[in-house]
Amino acid sequence: MPPLLQLTAVTKSFGAVRALRGISFDLQAGEVHALLGENGAGKSTLIKVVTGAHQPDSGHLEIAGQRLTALNPTSAREAGIACIYQQPALFPDLTVAENIALRLGKTTPLCRVRWSEHRKRADELLRRIGADIDPGAEVRALSMPEQQLVEIACALGASARIVIMDEPTASLTQSEQQLLFGVVRNLRAAGVGVIYISHRLEEIFALADRVTVLRDGESVGTRPIGELNEAELIRLMIGREMAHIYPDRGGTPGEIVLAVKGLNCAAGGVRDVTLDLRAGEVLGLAGLVGAGRTELARVLFGITPADSGEIRLNGKPLRIGSPAEAVAQGIAYVPEDRRRHGVILEMPIADNMTMAVHARIFPGTWLRSGVERRLALDYIRDLGIKAYGPEAPGGSLSGGNQQKVALARWLATRPRVLILDEPTQGVDVGAKSEIHKLIRQLAQQGLAVLMISSDLPEVLGMSDRIAVMRGGTITAMLPGGANAHEVMAAALGQEEGNQGAA
Repeated sequence: MPPLLQLTAVTKSFGAVRALRGISFDLQAGEVHALLGENGAGKSTLIKVVTGAHQPDSGHLEIAGQRLTALNPTSAREAGIACIYQQPALFPDLTVAENIALRLGKTTPLCRVRWSEHRKRADELLRRIGADIDPGAEVRALSMPEQQLVEIACALGASARIVIMDEPTASLTQSEQQLLFGVVRNLRAAGVGVIYISHRLEEIFALADRVTVLRDGESVGTRPIGELNEAELIRLMIGREMAHIYPDRGGTPGEIVLAVKGLNCAAGGVRDVTLDLRAGEVLGLAGLVGAGRTELARVLFGITPADSGEIRLNGKPLRIGSPAEAVAQGIAYVPEDRRRHGVILEMPIADNMTMAVHARIFPGTWLRSGVERRLALDYIRDLGIKAYGPEAPGGSLSGGNQQKVALARWLATRPRVLILDEPTQGVDVGAKSEIHKLIRQLAQQGLAVLMISSDLPEVLGMSDRIAVMRGGTITAMLPGGANAHEVMAAALGQEEGNQGAA
């Protein structure tokens, strides 16, 4: 029996850049085939070829032994190919049921819309994956994990034979991840072929039957998962051993820079938060999704101002009513969703980096493009951003490099406090290590860093202290040497620690 999907010697170039260099790949029915590689290795380009978004320059594709000559997104869907992307592609102003109906339904100009049927179908699909989501809810009101689950429901409803999952658990809670794993296993049992892309290696070992690793647009090997361990996978991906994923902490934190006492924000669900943050310190903010970590960051940055409580910066009481006031006081915030709030993909890298400091670099009515370009070049060099130059669009960068551009924008404001929300979400192990080193270097230069992360090993490996949130408040303040059990116990409410500084 031929493979469900077969790619043979596929190449793809964009100008002088060769994104794919003769890739061959196959997917069997009833198989979970992991596709791994650093950002920029060619995974996204390969997926776009499979889904018909890009036409290969050479090579060919076959589905169940049938050769395809002119695949496009419509014919790919008709052939049974569905892709669940890391960033949900949903209409924010439509309901969940409307989004699913648009994705799955076939309509004509004069057809009658049967709303009750659309809602019923959406409800059935959501229940199949165990998602407790109201089909009548507007998508803009959903969290990122909920939007991801809606995407999965759409793929299931399309009865796809080939399902591609691109970082599907990046924003999911542990319970939601287990639901997803169950869905993947059910798809495999039903004979569906799953291409699974994830930077979380523990997921690969839990789900995959085989692994294909890409590096610099080439396949460096396809192996059964039982023949590999984590160290070997990392070596295949980055071409070298990864001796230290997390940099040494080093140094002693200095004076208190940011002090928060009894902070409350009803709109953000933040209640009675007390903590302090020191110069040269990385304070990890842990907790389950929905614990209030991002909401606290938004309060500190003035997006949803506090109702009561006290915020002090270098001992001076502040009232932060807007992001502009936060920036003016020396607080910077790199948000979780870099595509919506971090990097404007259509804009040049230089413009992205200088958006928050226009008043400083353009003090008069004249645009000083030379000043802007030099600033961008400095950050491209200092942060190790891989780009063709300051004029390249943000969308041309890999995920890790986009994250660095978002970081550069706020470093340009010369902050004293830097809030990082999921700084390495969706980036590969090599880029993750680079970002970790940057964070530690910034702390060693005296910056006070508040790092929000759902990646527990990252919290344990990077933090000088760990604040754990649950239900909108701090339930424990733990030392940097705390273990995973202590953090999870506090996050689940099984153990109460002391609030405030430790």
